[in-house]
Amino acid sequence: MKIRIPAEWEEQEALIVVFPPKQSDWAHSIDEIHRTYLTFISKIAHFQKCLVICEDKKALATMLPTLQNIELIEMATNDTWIRDFGGINIYKNHKRRTYDFIFNAWGNKFEANLDNSITSQLFEQGYLEGKLKSLDFVLEGGSIDSNGHGVMLSTAYCLFEENRNAHLSKKQIKKTLIELFGLKKLIILEHGALMGDDTDSHIDTLARFINKKTIAYVKCYDKKDEHYQELKKMEKELQKTEFNLLPLPLPSAKYFNNHRIPATYMNFVLINNAVLVPTYSDPYDAEVLAIFARCFPEREIVGIESSILIREHGSLHCASMNIYKERDNDE
Repeated sequence: MKIRIPAEWEEQEALIVVFPPKQSDWAHSIDEIHRTYLTFISKIAHFQKCLVICEDKKALATMLPTLQNIELIEMATNDTWIRDFGGINIYKNHKRRTYDFIFNAWGNKFEANLDNSITSQLFEQGYLEGKLKSLDFVLEGGSIDSNGHGVMLSTAYCLFEENRNAHLSKKQIKKTLIELFGLKKLIILEHGALMGDDTDSHIDTLARFINKKTIAYVKCYDKKDEHYQELKKMEKELQKTEFNLLPLPLPSAKYFNNHRIPATYMNFVLINNAVLVPTYSDPYDAEVLAIFARCFPEREIVGIESSILIREHGSLHCASMNIYKERDNDE
């Protein structure tokens, strides 16, 4: 039996997003966040299909300039961060399968009853196809990253956090991931964190594969920044791996309600023929877009202003989930 978790640069069938409900954590900025999501959805649909979960299909349809490549799905959610409660695709014996893990809102920090049922509803109502396997294991999509060749990145802060899988030892958690995803190697970083991140250091804010042999990671160049020491320790960990490394600068400090919020360029999204990159009206924005253009010369680089997203502690990758293409084979 062969099991493989794909890399994000592989061919996709769709990207799923959740359009923010009016009565949600976004109530303070609902018009602004809706404008950002409308841009996000339109950019996705230019390249591939976009499934949009929303509270009112008719209302949303009137807000979009076109519905081409867009499918609206009416479902209730607690939150918008579908990267963490959406199903995770694998290929098993060359066929696409989907894992539905338990989502408990990052260690029981918030309500999650509605979000935790979204994946099963999408299958039951026919929006997604194939075999679905529900698992008695807490895992968020933003906490793992794969190179598509049997290597996975994650963080100790999140994987071993006591409110996720407390009944399992660290050894058992590692064994579960290795078996479920058919891994040859599981790299768990002991360091790396961003202020304002309430996920307990998701890897998709810190370090990610951009090809089979290269990891991009967030680097702090300002020695006076509170992140400097912790991110330097993470960098040293990554240098001990066999992978090529590409530093991406940490954006300048951003604040909302006098609290620092987790701006990071690592929260980019790979879709068919494009890379969607969060920007923050930051001096580093242009440099980072140029770096992505060099790394992905065959893809269009699309910057999306995401300052509003990080007010609720996420960005583009957190706000979306990839559905990979069904294949005749998976060699």
